[in-house]
Amino acid sequence: MKAVIFHAVGDIRLDEVAEPEIQQPTDAIVRITTSAICGTDLHFIRGTVPGMKQGTILGHEGVGVIEALGDDVRNFSVGDRVVIPSTIACGYCSYCRSGYYAQCDNMNPNGNQAGTSFYGGPELTGPFDGLQAEKARIPMAAVNLFKVPDDVTDDEAIMLSDIFPTGYFGAELADVKPGHSVAIFGCGPVGQFAIASAKLMDAGRIFAVDTVLDRLEMARKQGAEVIDFNKEDPIETIRQLTGGIGVDCAIDAVGVDAECPHHAHEKSEQFEKEQEMVAPEQNPQGDLWQPGSGPSQAQRWAIGALAKAGTLAIIGVYPPNDMSFPIGQAMNRNLTIRMGNCNHRKYIPNLIKLVQSGAIDPTKIISQHESITSVLDAYKAFDTRQPGWMKVALTT
Repeated sequence: MKAVIFHAVGDIRLDEVAEPEIQQPTDAIVRITTSAICGTDLHFIRGTVPGMKQGTILGHEGVGVIEALGDDVRNFSVGDRVVIPSTIACGYCSYCRSGYYAQCDNMNPNGNQAGTSFYGGPELTGPFDGLQAEKARIPMAAVNLFKVPDDVTDDEAIMLSDIFPTGYFGAELADVKPGHSVAIFGCGPVGQFAIASAKLMDAGRIFAVDTVLDRLEMARKQGAEVIDFNKEDPIETIRQLTGGIGVDCAIDAVGVDAECPHHAHEKSEQFEKEQEMVAPEQNPQGDLWQPGSGPSQAQRWAIGALAKAGTLAIIGVYPPNDMSFPIGQAMNRNLTIRMGNCNHRKYIPNLIKLVQSGAIDPTKIISQHESITSVLDAYKAFDTRQPGWMKVALTT
């Protein structure tokens, strides 16, 4: 079968690999009909999140049809159409039973202190082969699959695999309440769903910070007040627009690849040029910013833009070896900081009802449909933030 394989930093390929097989009675084999490219995948390819194992299949978003089931999977049938939650859980440990699927005690083979397991990630997360492939093995399938209703399309369902739950999780972590003002840093796909989720929670005003024009325009169409950080200082602008107070809630939807302070003044064209995927011998650092070189610009702006006693939610991905955070400023302003990996399985049941009811149309985020045979070109266009490349759905 065809699959997107990680070979090295800056080097991914569409290879022919062996089809997955049932390994445990709790497994399922799913024929993937739709997968997607996520900004998290770019962290691995750029090397800003290290530890990828050569030969790992990339991708953690998937919708498909069950082709085979282990004997202990009793709640699905062959032929069921399913969405695959990005994080992998056992379903029976104390964390899973409390809804903390991303902190499952049993799924990570590196031990219960190793952190979240998900598809297509670094060795510390398993590793588990990902979903940018024609077929995938799903462990503990009784928990790690969710049946897609007939009136929900693949395009709607693929948004429920990761980015809609993650955006909603971010708004929940930020403690958005009716009337609250919210600043969202990063208007990529997760940021767009954070905006949508804040609206669902009846936020009063939403500020969207980015510099990519089509992302800002999409945020504006959602009703957000947009701020281009290459044209104005986000902290000063947010304070000006809030009577000098700042916002009640802020969400970092960028993560490790946010610009660092000494690059913040650079124009977006140069930023994008230096972000291009190149061979590792041409770009040994993997990206503009390496973990540990200083707090991300998104964090600094978010903390500066918050009102005293405000709440910051961090849902953008940071690697375990990133030890930098502007703790002093946050502490002296009595800020609450909440962060983590999304517990996708917890949110999918309710979010799929919102989709069915018409309360939200998640497909507006999808800007491109590409065949998996065109995946390498799609990755480059998405990585370099080409106009119109907001979210890429891959068909197999």
